[in-house]
Amino acid sequence: MTNNNSKIGQGMIFLAWLIFLALLTFSFNSYLEQQKNPNQNISTSWNKNVAEVRLSQNRYGHYLANGQINQIPVTFILDTGATLISIPESIAQQIHLKKGFPTQSRTANGTITVYNTRLESVRIGAIELNNIRATINPHMEGNEILLGMSFMKHMELTQKGKELMLRY
Repeated sequence: MTNNNSKIGQGMIFLAWLIFLALLTFSFNSYLEQQKNPNQNISTSWNKNVAEVRLSQNRYGHYLANGQINQIPVTFILDTGATLISIPESIAQQIHLKKGFPTQSRTANGTITVYNTRLESVRIGAIELNNIRATINPHMEGNEILLGMSFMKHMELTQKGKELMLRY
């Protein structure tokens, strides 16, 4: 009987450690995701009739932000050096975008073929624009979408320190 109680006790201790390690892993992953994208829950303030979205830099100095394309949640990397929004082909397939005409695009890695597309809506916080030009990029990896100037040219952008304000 004592041997069975000992085995049950050891099993409970083992189970407790497993639960503790799982919770620790979950917490650490959440911490890392917050460091990568500090703009997961974007709020919008209003100054008269102007929507203002304030974004914080991540630990690498980039501005990542959760948003939507055609009402589907996505993650953007703001890229003022990109003429258009550039969407990895794998994400474009997930959100059911249609490839348009192929075109050549110059990137830091050379000239590539991308496909034109139109986005019904693009949204960050309460700022939403419709009928925005974009490209589907079959050479792009990852889960982030480059938010280029086809969206941001409609905004007033102000950077102070490690914050970027978008006004529309």
